[in-house]
Amino acid sequence: MKVGVLMGSASDEAKMAKARETLEQFGVECDWRILSAHRNPHQVVELVSSARENGYVAFICGAGMAAHLAGVVAAHTTLPVVGVPMSGGALNGVDALYATVQMPKGVPVATVAIDGSQNAALLVIQMLAITDQSLAGKLADYRAEMAGA
Repeated sequence: MKVGVLMGSASDEAKMAKARETLEQFGVECDWRILSAHRNPHQVVELVSSARENGYVAFICGAGMAAHLAGVVAAHTTLPVVGVPMSGGALNGVDALYATVQMPKGVPVATVAIDGSQNAALLVIQMLAITDQSLAGKLADYRAEMAGA
């Protein structure tokens, strides 16, 4: 069981780090890659179209500006895709938010806040915890710890 964490460019790594840290904190394997929907389209499609067969359970995609990565990934898999719009550019991430949230009917992308990679990871973990009691317990502990802080 692994989650692909994809980002459009190396400059997104710092903003996406919380996704990796959160997945690792919960013991969920993370495959961390820089793949652009525009500069590496063939590699994106190759990875995603065989993802289920290769043990992936979901994807978290972070991209800025036009933010096509999550949509391209969702177009090539039936696995859950969570988009993380990245801040930056002339509109400071609002353009990426709109691009990520406005997917066509039938190709959903769950979308979190601008630079919200930690929530993207938690959302995927919640999905996995539907059938994984160990993860459900870790989530309950995590929430209790947050409430006590």
